[in-house]
Amino acid sequence: MDVLIFKTNVTSKKKAGRVGALLASVKTIKDWNIDLEDCDKILRVVATGLNPAFVEVILQTAGFNCRVLDY
Repeated sequence: MDVLIFKTNVTSKKKAGRVGALLASVKTIKDWNIDLEDCDKILRVVATGLNPAFVEVILQTAGFNCRVLDY
């Protein structure tokens, strides 16, 4: 399992729900969460063999800013 970390502009539970609906369609994603209290609105995705660019594209297509963070 890999943990991918992204900086986003998701600012509410409602928007986080929209992100969840998008991520639910990706079978390799096992879990995810968004820290709305963090200044970078951190999205953590637990997945197997998932390219971070794929997550970025999914969210950007839906109108969210999303950028992978190195850690």
